[in-house]
Amino acid sequence: MPFTKSAGSLLLSSLAFALLALALSDSALAQRQTDRSRQKAAAEKQRAGIQQKLEAIKRDIARTEDARDDAADELAASEAAISDANRALRELAEEQDATSTRLKELSTQGEQLQQTIVNQKKQLSQLLREHYVAGNEDRIKLLLSGDNPNRINRDLQMMAYVSQAQAKLLGSLRANLAEVEANRDKVENAQLELQEIASEQQQQKQTLEQEKAKRAALLQNLSTRLADQRKQVDRLQRDEQRMSGLVDRLSRLIREQAEAEQRRQAALAAAKAKAEAEEKARALARAKAAAEKAERERIARQNAKPGTKPVPEPEPPMVAEQPKPAETKPSAPPPPEVALAPPAPAGAFASLKGRLTVPVNGSVAARYGTRRGQGPSWKGMFIKAPEGAEVRAAGPGRVVHADWLRGWGNVIIIDHGGEYLSIYGNNSALLKRANDMVKAGDVIASAGNTGGNEESGLYFELRHRGQPFDPAGWVKF
Repeated sequence: MPFTKSAGSLLLSSLAFALLALALSDSALAQRQTDRSRQKAAAEKQRAGIQQKLEAIKRDIARTEDARDDAADELAASEAAISDANRALRELAEEQDATSTRLKELSTQGEQLQQTIVNQKKQLSQLLREHYVAGNEDRIKLLLSGDNPNRINRDLQMMAYVSQAQAKLLGSLRANLAEVEANRDKVENAQLELQEIASEQQQQKQTLEQEKAKRAALLQNLSTRLADQRKQVDRLQRDEQRMSGLVDRLSRLIREQAEAEQRRQAALAAAKAKAEAEEKARALARAKAAAEKAERERIARQNAKPGTKPVPEPEPPMVAEQPKPAETKPSAPPPPEVALAPPAPAGAFASLKGRLTVPVNGSVAARYGTRRGQGPSWKGMFIKAPEGAEVRAAGPGRVVHADWLRGWGNVIIIDHGGEYLSIYGNNSALLKRANDMVKAGDVIASAGNTGGNEESGLYFELRHRGQPFDPAGWVKF
């Protein structure tokens, strides 16, 4: 179609409409739920199933406890709240950095799009002006002009190319205008997320200061009782039994989930094999039916030829009609459970012996196997470290426990597969949640003296199949 003044008006109208839509987009941005809020709600919902299982384990342990008073119990709520606030602040800081980086990228992208649109507008304006000034005739007049047919054909092709270029430029401009609007929406969402993060940070800081003050007051009141209880041999034995009970229950739950996953995978494989066998049988039946039909058609064509003796078509054998089995839908395999620990290759963690990450920088104050005063021997080691020192995962795995435990304070336990567990106790803050995946060297906690411990540091323990063993041969301190 040739370019005329009316066509130019149409293009200008389309451009004006696109620009008007862009201008009105600012007023359409209203308060809304951010992407971060939706993702956070989904993550909390997923954690709920894990938390229910861990709460059941805690209740089971509590039922086996005696009713003796433990001074450290009065610190439980405060120490757990301090841990939660510290973890929340760390997560918010990481979110803030990521969101700020994304906002910078979006701003740069928006500037590039705006410059592209400016250039495209200039090109389109120049095309409109040139064609308006040229006043090109339409195709009908060109065909009736009586000019050289070759020249007419060449001019028609040139007009088609120009029209296509105009349409392509206008389409690209519209697409870029839409992308600018989407970019502005993303920028607005990122800015709202930063505001949410700042507000949550302020709330968590207030909570942290309040809980720290509460814990300081409790420690002052309980200092004598805590010192007395640290010397009680039976209390140390009960603490060790409590830890062993927790490990046994977690190990059993992990094994049960692994077995359930194996059964689910077997059910999936059986259902797949059955479906493949049924499809193969149907394919054979279709092939047989096609062959029989082809044979009947061949006989019919032969009978239709003149001078040929008709060949009687073989009758299909009489078979008693079988009732069609009721169509049954294949039973769906059971859905996967939210597992506490991932399946790991056999020997994966064992191959790291002597090369595990040092869990915290500090001095070893108590080693595996040495006596704890007059009480039982150490089942792990205690590493002195300043409060707040970074505690790192000794190896890759998944967090299966992150909570306060009597006698051990804020404890985090990582399952490394192959029935290997690493335990980190007395932390001031737990920076990972149950079901979080971690890599070797990831910061998972902050050292402290929770659980009524006298010195600040980290209690570190390794277990295999529920039994503790010496970490010294696995970690180079």
